[in-house]
Amino acid sequence: MKRLAFVVMAVLAAASATAQTYPAKPIRIVIPFGAGSGTDAVMRVLVPHLSAAMGQPIVIDPKPGADGAISASEAARSAPDGYTFYIGTGGPLAAVPALRKNPPYDSVKDFTPITDVGRYTVFLFVNAEVPAKSFQDFVTYVRANPGKVAYATGNPSGIVAWAQINSLLGLKMLHVPYKTAPQVMPDLLTNRVQAVIDSPAVALTHVKDGKLRALVTTLSKRSPLLPEVPSIHEVGVPEFTITNWAGLLGPAGLPRDIVERVNREFGVVLRKPEVVADLAKSAFVPSPSTPEQFGALIKEQIQSYGGLLRAAGVQPD
Repeated sequence: MKRLAFVVMAVLAAASATAQTYPAKPIRIVIPFGAGSGTDAVMRVLVPHLSAAMGQPIVIDPKPGADGAISASEAARSAPDGYTFYIGTGGPLAAVPALRKNPPYDSVKDFTPITDVGRYTVFLFVNAEVPAKSFQDFVTYVRANPGKVAYATGNPSGIVAWAQINSLLGLKMLHVPYKTAPQVMPDLLTNRVQAVIDSPAVALTHVKDGKLRALVTTLSKRSPLLPEVPSIHEVGVPEFTITNWAGLLGPAGLPRDIVERVNREFGVVLRKPEVVADLAKSAFVPSPSTPEQFGALIKEQIQSYGGLLRAAGVQPD
């Protein structure tokens, strides 16, 4: 009995020591999109604050490609030791399971939810040569040119958003997929593709220069970043429901004490007024949560994305 008590005390002491010394080396955060993406812009704001809070360097590791599945697969296979985390979004975590018959990971079983991070504001941008000054003009133009207007996607959330818009409005457009969102911009600026639904991280400069036009935001209300641009609900599409979100996860089996520490530090950083202000410049709104709340969001979004794609007639590959 004494031996058992000694073993239990030793285990508890080791766990306590681990909790007190964590983290003892740099932390890696895998993200699903490359440099210049909305996620990259968000992490550039957060990393200095998070590094100071955790007392260790934080390295951002972009793994674009395969609709975000490459990044999610790598993060899921990582050791659950608190040194590899993942910024997951609706694309790899909710859309990929709906777009593939055999997804390479389980978005619920293969990850440990830590916290909701926030919401992206996205807009429908068109090349300035497109003869459409409003969203209604764009719909009319597309209907007059079925199959000739090309829209680009650089992530699976864009695929789902366009699928819902095309389904709701009966539009027939040409889909041009890209590996990652930043790759879209050169072709959008040269009118090789005419439209994209994306964050304003890069596009905003070109809107101000008159090379691109923002027709609508997919939020339910206008964005302070471009207050003159109406929401998609204002222009007569209240059924549009896609939300662009991001959250932090670890691999399955991540110890609870590490989950709680990282959740707490992210929550503090995401509530700092200066961080909120800096994220607003990229049209990102923080929404920190408990691990349980974020886990529930992932499950709800998997069901939502799957239902939207089925309603739009998109079948898994």
